Order: sequence, then structure tokens, then C-alpha cells
Amino acid sequence: MKLLTSTASPPFLSIMFSSFFSLPILLLFSLPSFSSVPVTNASKQPPPTANQSLLSTDDMLPSEAQTLFKIMDSLSSDHSWSTSYPNPCKPGSTWPGIECRLGPDDLLHVSRLDFGTSPNPTCKSTATFPNQIFALPYLLSVFFLNCFTQTKTLLSIPPNILTNSSLQQLSLRSNLALVGPIPSQISSLMSLQILTLSQNRLSGSIPAEIFRLSSLVHLDLSYNILTGAIPIELGNLTNLVGLDLSYNSLTGTIPDTIGQLGLLQKLDLSSNSLNGSIPDSIEQLSSLAFMALSDNRFSGNFPAGLPNLQSLQYFIMDDNPINIPLPVEFGKLVKLQELRLANSGYSGTIPPSFSLLMNLSTLSLQNNRLIGGIPEGFGSLSHIYHLNLSRNLLGGVVPFNGSFFKRLGRNLDLSGNPGLCLSPTQAYNVKIATEVGVCGTSKNGSLMMKSQASHGFSKSFFLFGGLLVLGLNPVLILVRY
Repeated sequence: MKLLTSTASPPFLSIMFSSFFSLPILLLFSLPSFSSVPVTNASKQPPPTANQSLLSTDDMLPSEAQTLFKIMDSLSSDHSWSTSYPNPCKPGSTWPGIECRLGPDDLLHVSRLDFGTSPNPTCKSTATFPNQIFALPYLLSVFFLNCFTQTKTLLSIPPNILTNSSLQQLSLRSNLALVGPIPSQISSLMSLQILTLSQNRLSGSIPAEIFRLSSLVHLDLSYNILTGAIPIELGNLTNLVGLDLSYNSLTGTIPDTIGQLGLLQKLDLSSNSLNGSIPDSIEQLSSLAFMALSDNRFSGNFPAGLPNLQSLQYFIMDDNPINIPLPVEFGKLVKLQELRLANSGYSGTIPPSFSLLMNLSTLSLQNNRLIGGIPEGFGSLSHIYHLNLSRNLLGGVVPFNGSFFKRLGRNLDLSGNPGLCLSPTQAYNVKIATEVGVCGTSKNGSLMMKSQASHGFSKSFFLFGGLLVLGLNPVLILVRY
């Protein structure tokens, strides 16, 4: 048990971009940490009554204590809570999973509850969602992690106990027995800043009422079974910094109102069934650093204002039927660190402007219909360590020197481009695992480097064979260890 007598520090995204990421993509840029939230409503609480003023600061209101004991007994069988911890907020108490604060009435009040994983109270097999938590008047944060796993339960919010709710953070994650719809009554929790309902089995559509929570900074409904369209009321959440609706079954288009989320830094809509094109209004998201739209049904052109997203560091849009030439505008997003556009039907050449992305660490363009050569400037991308151009129609000499090959190693994949070739000097010096032809080898010789690991030699060597090959001679280049 922790006793807090002063206002907590303000919270601060990963993605990912929290979850930047699970995808599993991990957010590598700085976004708010949502482990705690500040107290903002303490001054609104009523003054103490005469009976309350006689109580010690080690005590809490009997009605609040009884509510807490009911919650604990319904969830956990770790202890007999009312007998083991009759004063759950008393300083020095060893009650796990609870934090208390001294209120303006000079009494201690429950401000945070954590359930599900040790050292916090674990949940018994019959545990169901305890809507009595909303009757705790000073509760700021509540967390249920891997708590409701066996007995099916609904997320229920009784309307008669929602007045003056102080709850600022509600997190329910990895509860496979939490089923049913998201209740529209959730809109009554007007102090909510962080709402995380991820990795459950919630179903139905996203209630439009949820977008009345104008104080929301972070909304995560990922990894559920949600269906239907994204409500146009999304634009009401003008304080939103992180939005994650990934891994559901959402349909329809991205609403134009998304452009009203001027503070948004993380947007993850991946692994749904969304269609249409990215709305032009997205160019207004000047703070956006992470955008993931992979594994949907998006198609068509990108917004003309795409270069306005100058804060964008991660753009992940694999596995969509885009079927257009690769847009040159990506080369204007100079802060990009990760660009993933694989398996989306892109055609044409790789724009030379991509060579201007000097912060790029990952570029994935595999399994498209790209033609032409690899831009010469790619060899100057000093931060890149993952480059996948495989399974395209690229041709010409690979424009990389030995140090580039060495730096990327097996993170460079050029396979499946029969028109690409290495110069004889490159073929002699590089030691990466890929299949590329050798430019200009004579018709009566072929070149192969065998690996030390597979043949037991102390050094790698070249074997000039007697295979007669017309045109390009394939060479297998293996890593030495």
C-alpha cells in the first residue's frame, strides 16, 4: 500500500505508437507514460461532517471501507480482506494493489486499485467485473490485467452512481472472459483521461457516446472483436494524443473528422477491414509521429498534403491493395525512421527522393511491382539497418559498397529480383546471405562463396566452377562467422 499526500506528476506515448507499436511494433519515440495520472478534482470534494472530523487520519469512511471489502472479496481469494486488513489505508499497511490519498476532509481515501498479477491481488476463477468501483468517490485509477479469464462477464456501469466520478484512468487488458459491448454509459465518466480496453473479447460497434469524453488523452480499444464503422464523432476528442483501434473487424472509411485531432501523435488502425483512401484531412495532424494502417483494404492515391506530416517518424502500411506508383512525396518526410509499404501493389521506379531520408533505419518495399534500379543514394543512408527490396522487378548493378553490405548483413534482402546483379568486386568482398546475379561473368565460369560454418574451413574461399551459364550467373553469398 502506498500513501500519497501530494498531487502526482502529470502523465507522459511507443504506438504505440504503446502498444508503438505491439504490432508487433514497439514505439521508439517519446510519448506519454500512462502509469499514473494527476489529481485535478480534490478541491471539489465536500467539507467534512462533524462525525468525520472525529476520525483519525489513519481511518477511512466506514461506507467506503465496506465498498472496498466487497470489491476485494468478490475478486480475490488471496486473503480474507476485512479481517486481514481492517484498515486498508493505514500507513505501513502491507495491503497490495492499493494506493490511498489524504483528502480535503483529512481522511484517507482509495485512489488506485490494481488487480490480476503479482504482487497485486490475483483474481479467482469466478471473478466478474465489479461495478462497485464506481462508488468509490476518490478513485482515480483502476487496472484489471489478466483478471477475468474464466467466468464470462460484462463491462457494466450503473448510471445511478456516476455523478461526480473522479476516475481518470480505466485499464482492462488481457481479460479473455470480458465479453459483450462497450456500454454507452461510459460517456458519464467525464474525468477519464486514459481508457484502455485492450486484448479482451469485447464485441459490437464502438458507441458514439465514447467520443463525448472530451478529456481523453489516450484511447486503446485494440485486440477485440469490434465491428462497424469508426464514428464520425471521433473528431470531438481534441485532446487525444494516442488512438489505437488495431486488431478488430472495423469496416468503412477513416472519417474526415480525424483531421480535428490536432494533438494526435500515435494512430494505429492496422489489422481491420477498413477501405477507401486516406482522407485529405490527415494532413492537419502536424504532431503525428506514428501511423500504422497495415493489413486493411485501403486503395488509391495518398493525400496531396502528405508532406505536411513533418513530425512523422513511423509509417507502416503493408498489405493493402494500393496499386499505384510509389509516391515521391515520401521523400519529403525527412524525419521518417521506419517506412513499410510491402505487399501493396506499388509499381514504377523507386523515387530518388527516398535517398533524402537520412534518418531512415528500416525500409520495406518487398513483394511489389517495382522496376528500374536501386537509387544510387541508398548507399549513403547511414542509419539504415533493415532494407528489404525482395520480390520485385528491379534491375541493374547493386549500388552498395562493402561497408554497406557488412553493416546490414542478413538484414539486407534483394532476392527475387532477377535483373539485379553484383559487380565481380562486390561478389568477391561481400559476405551477406542473399541471392543476386554477378554482372559480366564470362560464359564459361560461375562464382560461388561457401560458408565457413557449413564446410568447416578456416576462411571463406571462392570456387570457380565449370557451369556454363548464359547472361547472369547466380551466386550465393553467405555470412561468415
